[in-house]
Amino acid sequence: MKNIINELWHGNIIPQEDSRINSKEMKELLGYMARHHEDLEKSFTDEQKETFEKFHDCWSEYMSLDEAAIFEYAFKLGMQIAIETLT
Repeated sequence: MKNIINELWHGNIIPQEDSRINSKEMKELLGYMARHHEDLEKSFTDEQKETFEKFHDCWSEYMSLDEAAIFEYAFKLGMQIAIETLT
């Protein structure tokens, strides 16, 4: 059995990537999002493109922080469940 903590430390387990389920619905939604994103960019002026890119960068950073917070919460909750189960 692998040492999970060691695997996490060395980057062999990447929860934010490994946890994604690429269901049919998710793939379809990603396709829609990409198409709408392209359509929007085609209609933008250069100034609007720059503003949209800044928004997109901020949104990506926010989502990264949000995913980290969700992971931390879920990990703590899982540990609490394990502790309660063992006591």
